[in-house]
Amino acid sequence: MANSLLLLVALLVAGCTALASATTYTVGDSQGWTTNGDYSTWASGKSFAVGDKLVFNYMSKAHSVTEVSKSGYDTCSGANALKDDESGNTVITLQTPGTYYFICNIPGHCANGMKLAVAVAATPSGTTPSAGALQVPAMASVVAAAAGAAIKLALF
Repeated sequence: MANSLLLLVALLVAGCTALASATTYTVGDSQGWTTNGDYSTWASGKSFAVGDKLVFNYMSKAHSVTEVSKSGYDTCSGANALKDDESGNTVITLQTPGTYYFICNIPGHCANGMKLAVAVAATPSGTTPSAGALQVPAMASVVAAAAGAAIKLALF
């Protein structure tokens, strides 16, 4: 029984660690979200995963963070924006795998390079599937199975 309880505790700790492994990225680092940024270079060395957060820091109303489709990104058009914020501090949680596209919708800013595309993986590179935020239900079933096994062992 003691071994089963240790296994259960280990699985619970692993599940909590997986949730805590998300990374918060400040777009543009100390420069922030500005017309002087090179966001393709900024994103190029990073691995984004589900659960990570993008923090956009910028002067309120002078810029915007507008999430758009690939077409909107390519043409610098926020006409059919998925999300739009100009508060000065925008936090985006990357909730699903795929590519996210962001532009500044202030006229001329996107055309001058104020745009960002990030490819988001289901799990961080080099991790097992159970470490991804989307895998929490799978972890819950493992914990439930371990708890069931612990109960069976306790009864015998």
